[in-house]
Formats: sequence, structure tokens, C-alpha cells
Amino acid sequence: MQNLIQAIEIFALITGVAYVVLEILQKNAMWILGILTGAACAFSFSVQHVWASMGLNCYYVVISFIGLAKWRADGAKVAEGAIHLNPLTKKTVLWSAVLFVLGSLAMIWLLRAIGDAEPRLDGTATVLSIIGTWWLAQSYLQQWLIWIVADILTTTLCLVTGQYWMALLYLAYIGSAVYGYIHWKKKGIMVA
Repeated sequence: MQNLIQAIEIFALITGVAYVVLEILQKNAMWILGILTGAACAFSFSVQHVWASMGLNCYYVVISFIGLAKWRADGAKVAEGAIHLNPLTKKTVLWSAVLFVLGSLAMIWLLRAIGDAEPRLDGTATVLSIIGTWWLAQSYLQQWLIWIVADILTTTLCLVTGQYWMALLYLAYIGSAVYGYIHWKKKGIMVA
């Protein structure tokens, strides 16, 4: 069983890195890899009893379908090779901040109640990732900043729970998020 778990984590590492490269380039194919990576990560986190991260990866599978549809529509509005961006509103920032605070408190409480291995790290990283994924689907430049913080927390979570291949994946995500922010800022065109 341990060999299977390790193989799935390596698969998640490979598809996850490919996913983030396609995300930086804003290619719709990333959403297909998002489905595969999300399913693999959900399995890995479930084996470690890291329930919020498992559920988060199930959410990634679902949001991948929404993101694909949204990106196809927005991509048709800009020239080939340009990064399509939507403006981030104050209302979105406010609602996201409220969701982060209340969602994190609720998630930590729930995860403690069900015996999660690391409820604070798991809950906080999960809520940030939910917000980051929604912002990604909306093509907000600032989604990369959320990912930097969420990926640092998730890397720490993976190290604490002994998921070293997954920790490598999230380390790659941190570097990719920094590069993605710079790339999108330089190549981005507002579509709204």
C-alpha cells in the first residue's frame, strides 16, 4: 500500500508541476490537469487523515470545469498570447476577507472535532486555497499572492504529516506563484 501511495504522490507532483506551468501561460489545458492532480492529491491527503485538504482537492476537481468555461469565454476577448485579467473589486476583497476569517475559524473547529492531524494548518490553508481557486477562475492577478501564502502553509502541513513528495509539489507551487504573478502582471490585459 505504501508503494501505491508514494506512486500517487509522485503522479500528483508531475501533473501538478505541469498544471502550474500551463496556469502561468494561461492555457486552458491546465484545467484538465487540475482534475487529475486534484484527484491524486485528494487520495493522498485522505490516507493521511488530512480531511480539509482532501475536500479541497475534490473542490479543485469541480472548479476545474467552471474555470475552463470561464477562461474560454474570457480568452476569446484578447489577442493570442495575451493574459486575460479581470479587475479585482473592493467588494470581492472584503467578502474574501470575511470568508477567510469566518471560514478558517469554522474549519479549524470542525477539523478538531473530527480528529484532523493538523487542524490549524489544514483549515487555514484550505480556506485560503478555496479563495485563491475562485480568484484564479475569475482571472484576478492577485490570486498569485494568495497562492504564495497558501502554498507556504501547505508545504509546512505536508512536512509535518510526512508527505515529502507532496511537500516538493507545494515548494514548486510557491516558486511558480512568484513567477506567475510577475508574468501575469507583465503580459496581462484587462478584459472587463
